[in-house]
Amino acid sequence: MIAKRAFDVVCSAFGLVVLAPLLTVVAVLIVADSPGPVFFRQKRVGRHGELFRIHKFRTMRHEPLQKGLSITVGADPRVTRVGAVLRRYKLDELPQLIDVLRGSMSLVGPRPEVPEYVALYPERDRKIVLSVRPGITDRASLEFSDESALLSGADDPQRLYVEEILPKKLQQYREYVATRTLTGDIKIILRTLIKVFLR
Repeated sequence: MIAKRAFDVVCSAFGLVVLAPLLTVVAVLIVADSPGPVFFRQKRVGRHGELFRIHKFRTMRHEPLQKGLSITVGADPRVTRVGAVLRRYKLDELPQLIDVLRGSMSLVGPRPEVPEYVALYPERDRKIVLSVRPGITDRASLEFSDESALLSGADDPQRLYVEEILPKKLQQYREYVATRTLTGDIKIILRTLIKVFLR
């Protein structure tokens, strides 16, 4: 979809310029709050199964050898004070505008997962979901905006994610791919902004 890509490029470039002061302030706060890099970069699976490194503001303590779940559960002790605020208002996602501008991502699309979870996709879902660029937001992100809190109440968060949440997300992803339109994308973006502001 040429119109979708053009929309992504224009909006991401505009967003990076307009939000530059905010991004700078956030970067300073992250460095002042805890030692480590400003950005968190992680391998994710993109369109056609190609790996790319996603950009996020770092919200956890920087421990190169730290181990833990790939998902964040409740009041994760790895999350910094500034990181908790960034996560609450989804500000940690803003650097993904860089990934959109570069073409690795889109503003709207299935959220990119780490390889270990993509390996669990049924073959049919993998072909459908990975046929489009992953996005910063989508309908599944709106439905599971409080996923961390949901997982915190589970005895086995990983199992809950894999057996219950992930299948529901995949259903949403399939529906998006089958019905996506530029108008639909704009509606999802507006719903996302409203949800963030209501927080």
